[in-house]
Amino acid sequence: MTVESPAVRQPNPWWVGVVCGMASYIDAATIVATGIALVIYQHTIGITPDQIGILSGMLTLSIAIGAIFGGRLGDAFGRRRVFLVTMLVVIVGIALLVFGSSFPALLVGVVFAGLGTGADLPVSLSTISEAASEKNRGAIIGLSNILWVVGILGTIVIATFAGGLGRIGGQLLFGQVGIIAALVFLARLTIPESPFWLAARDERRRGVVTVRADRASVRDLLRKPYLAPFLALLVFYALTNVGANTGGQFGTYLAVNVAGIPVETNSAIGLLSFPIGLLAGLWFMRIVDGKHRMTYFVFGAIVLLLGYLTPAVLGFSLPTIIAMNLFMGVGGAFAFEGIMKVWTQESFPTLLRTTAQGAVIAVARVVAALLAFVTPALIAVSPQGLYAVLSGVVAVGLIVAWFAFRKAGESQFVTESLRTVAVEPEPEADAAPVES
Repeated sequence: MTVESPAVRQPNPWWVGVVCGMASYIDAATIVATGIALVIYQHTIGITPDQIGILSGMLTLSIAIGAIFGGRLGDAFGRRRVFLVTMLVVIVGIALLVFGSSFPALLVGVVFAGLGTGADLPVSLSTISEAASEKNRGAIIGLSNILWVVGILGTIVIATFAGGLGRIGGQLLFGQVGIIAALVFLARLTIPESPFWLAARDERRRGVVTVRADRASVRDLLRKPYLAPFLALLVFYALTNVGANTGGQFGTYLAVNVAGIPVETNSAIGLLSFPIGLLAGLWFMRIVDGKHRMTYFVFGAIVLLLGYLTPAVLGFSLPTIIAMNLFMGVGGAFAFEGIMKVWTQESFPTLLRTTAQGAVIAVARVVAALLAFVTPALIAVSPQGLYAVLSGVVAVGLIVAWFAFRKAGESQFVTESLRTVAVEPEPEADAAPVES
């Protein structure tokens, strides 16, 4: 016998994609708002540069920790419970960042905001993928990347108008994240539990042996057939994210201190590059569920590498920084975070899906944070040398991904739907969480 999903009317998958994809908006907006608002708070409530460093580091670390625990909790207790609690945690953290006027209050705020954001990402992505079909899964997951870009752009626009308002400017930057999180929480009340997770939990309780019910232990990630894609995704995303994080955190520093470009000029370059990235992201949504996915990945990988090689070979100047932004915007749309999310969702069974996604996100954030500690020193030695090394690092990540995913394998969603082997149910105590 097989156990069917409960007969609950499911919402439109694109609605699920928007509501749950806002996790990426909140992630991006929180990171960017923190970087800008803390500088404002330095001059208004008196936090020190060292405290800014601690707060920034704790945000990154908290996101990583949240991703690990949120991913596992999402597989054990269900997507819906976790993605509702995470939004409440984000709201509490943001409230402290808006109204807190001391370093301890801000520290607790960034920890809560980071834990909530990190825990929400893997669970929300699995909710999206499990609401979609084989025909639109990649596209709807790709929508989260568009929302991530919008989160950055929206925060920068607010900073442009509110940056000179003193403390209230910082409060507005954090406040918009809190308001969005509250609206997302209300919208998520309309999203039911994932039918895939409910079916897997029910099958596991009843003793029905299926792929999705049987593969629930973290140890299964370290065995065939999941070990190879798991390691490949860890390497691919960690190495490519190192480059992206360096540009995100130190792009302005390089433009001002190495290329001699004013802050406002560099910001304008970034803003003008966003439409290119958005258009490329929309095209990714169009092709990712088709047969040419890997062709576009190779194209994106080449263009992304050109983005790092341009300043490495030609140095940092206005033309090379413009070219770098354009190359990375286009290449990243096809060969970076968007395809990582799709591959992760397709490569693992239901009761390991958010665990794997959380681990991939967490490792990448920790690696990027560790490099960020020494990046200023590396820039002082040789900015071009740093980007030459980043070019090599990113190339390794892209090559690993190509080797691992160049042959289109069967999605775990297909595997779970086709390969069900039933046994007689055994008496088992009823329990809410999934045992692993």
